[in-house]
Amino acid sequence: MRGPRVRRSATAGAQGRATEPPEVGCVVGLEDVHVRLGERDVLRGVTTELRERRIGIVGANGSGKSTLARLLNGLVLPTHGTVRVDGLDTRRSGAQVRRRVGFVFSDPDAQIVMPTVAEDVAYSLRRSEHDRPARDRLVADWLARHGLDGHADHPAHLLSGGQKQLLALTSVLVSEPRLVVADEPTTLLDLRNTRRVASLLAEIPQQVVLVSHDLDLMAGYDRVLVVDEGQVVADDEPAPAIAYYRRLLDDRP
Repeated sequence: MRGPRVRRSATAGAQGRATEPPEVGCVVGLEDVHVRLGERDVLRGVTTELRERRIGIVGANGSGKSTLARLLNGLVLPTHGTVRVDGLDTRRSGAQVRRRVGFVFSDPDAQIVMPTVAEDVAYSLRRSEHDRPARDRLVADWLARHGLDGHADHPAHLLSGGQKQLLALTSVLVSEPRLVVADEPTTLLDLRNTRRVASLLAEIPQQVVLVSHDLDLMAGYDRVLVVDEGQVVADDEPAPAIAYYRRLLDDRP
C-alpha cells in the first residue's frame, strides 16, 4: 500500500551547535533513533525534524507513538541515535530541554504532585526567579484563565477528571515552555471536556505535538505523522496522512 510522503529532514544542528528555533516553538531533530525496551524494539530508525506549530502523531496501540512523544523532552532516551531540541541533546542536556518542552500525560493523576490545586501550579515555578508574591500572582492568574480559580485551595485529587486535566495543563503552561507535548490528553475525558482540552491546545501560542486516537482533533493541524511497528510510515498534511492510517487499519486482520 502506497502512502503519503515521509519526510527525511536534516536534524536540528550539528553536534554542540544550537539550531535557530522558530519564532514560537522549538526545532526538534531525530536522527536514526532506535529505542529498545527489554527484548522489544519499540522504535526503529526514526529520522525527522519537527518545527511546525501543530503536529499530530497517530498509530495503533503498541505502535511506538507514545515512546516517540516521550523522546521529545527526554522522558525516554534513545538506545541508538540522537534527539536534539534547538540543538540540545536530550541525553546530555535533559534539564535544559525540559525547560523548553512541557509534557502532558493521558492520566493527570500521573503528574499532579501537590495536595492542593494552587500548590500544584506553584510547584512548577519552584525553580523560577520570581519571588513568592510574584509566584502567587502568576498562579492566581493562570488558574483564572482556565476556570480553576474557585478551586485554588481544594484538594487536587477531588477534582473531576476534566478539571484534573485542566490543572495538569495549567501546571505545564505556567512555566511557559516553547513546546507542549500532549500524549492522549483526552483519553479519559467525556465529550465536553475533550472539546475543552482540544480547544485549549488549539489556542495556546506554544508549538504543540499531540498524540491521539481522536483523529478529528488533528483536522486543522499542519502535519500528521503515522507510526506503525516502530517506524514513521507516513508524514504529511492531516487529510492524506489520516486517510493512509485508516487504510492501514482496514488492511489489518
